Amino acid sequence: MEQIYKDRLDRVCSQLTAQGLTQMIVSDPLSIRYLTGVWIEPYERLYALYLRTDGQHRFFLNNLFVVPDIDIAKTWLSDTDDGIAVIAGLVDAQSDMGIDKSWPARFLLPLMELHPGVRYVNSSACIDRVRAVKDSVERQKMREASLLNDACMEKIAAHIKTGMTELECADYIRSLYKDAGCTESFSTIVSFGANAADPHHEPDDTKLRPGDCVVIDMGCLRDGYCSDMTRTFFCEKADPDYAAIHDLVRRANEKAESLIRPGVRFCDLDKAARDMISEAGYGEYFTHRLGHSIGMQEHEAGDVSQTNTDEVKEGMTFSIEPGVYLPGRFGVRVEDLVLVTKNGCEVLNHIGKHWKIVG
Repeated sequence: MEQIYKDRLDRVCSQLTAQGLTQMIVSDPLSIRYLTGVWIEPYERLYALYLRTDGQHRFFLNNLFVVPDIDIAKTWLSDTDDGIAVIAGLVDAQSDMGIDKSWPARFLLPLMELHPGVRYVNSSACIDRVRAVKDSVERQKMREASLLNDACMEKIAAHIKTGMTELECADYIRSLYKDAGCTESFSTIVSFGANAADPHHEPDDTKLRPGDCVVIDMGCLRDGYCSDMTRTFFCEKADPDYAAIHDLVRRANEKAESLIRPGVRFCDLDKAARDMISEAGYGEYFTHRLGHSIGMQEHEAGDVSQTNTDEVKEGMTFSIEPGVYLPGRFGVRVEDLVLVTKNGCEVLNHIGKHWKIVG
């Protein structure tokens, strides 16, 4: 097994020890990939990585799965085996058991019945905390995914024209990703005019008209890591009032980014952006949190919100995306991804954030 995966396993085991646990069952395929390099989509079949703080880890695998030769013990199961009974016979029945949040009840409940004296603990945080701090390999992959996203945003901004539909615009973005050898990390959002007042509007047959705002929220999945960014443009001309709101949202984005450094609380970043927007009279129209964590998944554990009092750590990656949404009229969002550095942050998106004219 590569050293990078050994290091990750050791870090998770240290978290388990701090939680007072000696064992854990991991079922989330992405977390298993993160810890071992093995990627399997199990669908309905049993798939689990059993972690022990003494290093005696074990894979529980279906015979249909293809797994590279790695230095972890393997127990193979068929579709007709009682996989939970097999697990029950190999785990420590005298110690508390960590479970991740994604293991289906159809597997967990039978194990609880077989070992009723064991205390089962949600230990997802032991992995989430480790995944939140990206190592050097992950940091570079996040940079590369964001640079590719930048290039695609530049192309769509040059391509979009009056009369195009939102769906045509979204399809073009997907074609750019396909040509670049990647896929969407989430369903692309394209919103024209009043549709932009819905932060999660799904592209439809609405045609772009002069004076419309254009919100494009897009991200790609490249080499196992996600990008995400939002830019807001204007078609042919910009209403001065809406342009001023765009400037406000951009400044809120920049204010929050200027405060990012290890030790700052996530809630204080949210407050800095939210206060700026509220003081301008648009606080009620900023209807979502300031940002979300990102990495192997587009939304990972942790966020930039009023309720998250955790402190920022070096190596974390998350979005900064303030917005203002005026129902039936207009919407604007400006979003970057940031990578926390020793003394501040690296903004992973390099496309200009000032409003511009397209079409």
